[in-house]
Amino acid sequence: MDNADHGSQVPEESAPQPLTEPAGGTPPVIADADTLRDACERLAAGSGSIAVDTERASGYRYWPKAYLVQVRREGAGTLLIDPIPLRDHLQPLAEVLAHAEWVLHAASQDLPCLAELGLYPPSLFDTELAGRLAGYERVALGTLVEKLLGYRLEKGHSAADWSKRPLPTDWLNYAALDVELLVPLREKLEAELSAQGKLEWARQEFEAVRTAPPPPPRAEPWRRTSGIHKIRTARGLAAVRALWQARDEMARKRDRAPSRVLPDSAIINAVLADPRTPADLQALPVFGGRVQRRYTGNWLRHLQAARTLPVSELPSTSVPNDGPPPANRWADKDPDAAARLAAARAALATIAQHHRLPVENLLLPDLLRRTCWRPPEDRSPEGVAGFLRENGARPWQVELTAAALSTALQAKG
Repeated sequence: MDNADHGSQVPEESAPQPLTEPAGGTPPVIADADTLRDACERLAAGSGSIAVDTERASGYRYWPKAYLVQVRREGAGTLLIDPIPLRDHLQPLAEVLAHAEWVLHAASQDLPCLAELGLYPPSLFDTELAGRLAGYERVALGTLVEKLLGYRLEKGHSAADWSKRPLPTDWLNYAALDVELLVPLREKLEAELSAQGKLEWARQEFEAVRTAPPPPPRAEPWRRTSGIHKIRTARGLAAVRALWQARDEMARKRDRAPSRVLPDSAIINAVLADPRTPADLQALPVFGGRVQRRYTGNWLRHLQAARTLPVSELPSTSVPNDGPPPANRWADKDPDAAARLAAARAALATIAQHHRLPVENLLLPDLLRRTCWRPPEDRSPEGVAGFLRENGARPWQVELTAAALSTALQAKG
């Protein structure tokens, strides 16, 4: 089977055909500048869109950088590129990628680490987002490939430690297969979106993903510690913050995932137990381990610092939030706002069902809540449309929702 065979037609058998390795075999990993330059010449001579993917080491490393970049183009085959030794030599790749549409699956997950390498798409097609807009309930890459192309991708290494070297052959097979069928999948989804009259909607969504700025840093990221709801006092929250920040500094310096330095559960257990001596701390789960015992003094110092922190420096027991309160509290705080939200949700659910769309893709839930909590002064369809545009809604979303939201914003509790 040559490179053109995969995706040329859906297999006649109803059972999906398993793919265990790329059609042209497993490509070698490109790790030197000369080989990359030659490969990029082949890539430039290819035709059509370029499938792009990355592999990171989430759960193993602190920094969310790419440890493997996969690209594939008709006429050039698949390239597996190690960006770690090539970090300062990726210009040939950047030049080729700057002149072709990228095809990615869940693009927002890959674009940040690609931008960190100086790689930016001039345009893109997101197969996951396209699947959502086309009305598919399950949009994982393997699911869409199986349903639309009739092949079953071998999965299983997405959560692997991709910073490992050398990378095992079965991992490289997995990585290459992730881009093997992206372009044929793109063609199927584009045809389906076109038939449903949604292709322009998809293009607007793709462009929004491509041009989205990096999210602002969280004001108090330590509040996302799993289990923090068990901590009821400001002094206890100060202890969580102290351990979280100490762990984060250690993880950053060692380039290790924070959970591998100290699990969230250990932080919460330590704050609840309030240990005063090394023996007290080491009696708790995790802290008694061989590696953790080396850091006993460090953790105890931070717990002690939290105990003696001035009251004026303690964190608030309520989570700072510049947005509306949780929706389940609206009826008590503002019955009219609760009525507006209920009416708006019902209206959007009807529109989404009619167009076979996930309601969250029709309009971001956060934008809907903000619109209903503090509506624009002008609640006419035109006024609502202007408000939605100012807050990031795409033209197709505004066109579908402004009139219905205008009516919903008149609801009274």
